[in-house]
Amino acid sequence: MARFIKNIQNFSAQYSLWEKGSKILVGVSGGPDSVCLLDVLSFLAKKYDFELQIAHVNYGLRGQDSRDDEKLIKELGKKYKLKVNILRPRKDLYKGNIENSLRNVRYAYFEDLRNKLQFDFIAVAHNQNDQAETVLMKMLRGTGLNGLAAMRPKSTSVIRPLLQITKVEILAYLKEKNLTYRMDKSNQQLDILRNKVRHEVIPYFEKKFNAAIVKNLSDLAYSVADDYDFIQKNAERFALSVCMDKQACFFDNDFLVLHESVQRQALRQIFLKLQGQFADIEYSHIEEIRKVIKSGKNKTKIANIGGLKISKKGAKIEIFC
Repeated sequence: MARFIKNIQNFSAQYSLWEKGSKILVGVSGGPDSVCLLDVLSFLAKKYDFELQIAHVNYGLRGQDSRDDEKLIKELGKKYKLKVNILRPRKDLYKGNIENSLRNVRYAYFEDLRNKLQFDFIAVAHNQNDQAETVLMKMLRGTGLNGLAAMRPKSTSVIRPLLQITKVEILAYLKEKNLTYRMDKSNQQLDILRNKVRHEVIPYFEKKFNAAIVKNLSDLAYSVADDYDFIQKNAERFALSVCMDKQACFFDNDFLVLHESVQRQALRQIFLKLQGQFADIEYSHIEEIRKVIKSGKNKTKIANIGGLKISKKGAKIEIFC
């Protein structure tokens, strides 16, 4: 147990997940991962002088099981002497993809509550297996560097102290400490992509190709995240220097000196600044814009791409709404 806790402390120090005296809202579903996270943070609270509260979302989708989850959360609050905050959302908030919808409801609630309480962080219990599953799911669906970077140990106010801890280690910790948790039966439904990846795809890779596939996929996410961060920072620096307002961005052929990967990300940043979103920008749009910019013709070239106008006259380029 001591080594388990130490690994989490080392990981948290490496990624600056918290500071002494941090106020942390702990997302607890009642499942093994979140129960483990709560116990670990409660143990570390004495050393780091944490202020903790529990946040739970009862979606009300599993009848008595949902009510039993909430009951456990309240019992955990009493056990650790922590205030428990519970949201019971209206069912009409669940729209489209149910998994995405529930996640959006959950994180919106956590962030609103964090702001209301004036807390520093939201701690969630994603582990190394979750990370590997996320990377593989994004590969199956098709993604770029940002998608392969998957979950970060720290994303604005969200921290993930268990992200390098395996599911096996978590279950061993719970058993050693005799901690009570609940299993969500819906996690066995193979019509959900994540469950299929978890119960069929990864075990197949472990058996047939590489027993260390979970660790390797997780390591890939960290490596890609570092590469993406380098590209992103250079792209943001360029976009900030050429976009003086929210209506237009002006630059010249110095853009072509940038590495192609930075060029693409810089154009995505320009889209974000001018349109306020990435959602509708496609790889083909980025390549069309790069083609216009690389054009060697002296006459003015104007194009409408992805909802933006691109004008090139000589070496001068303007992108505007």
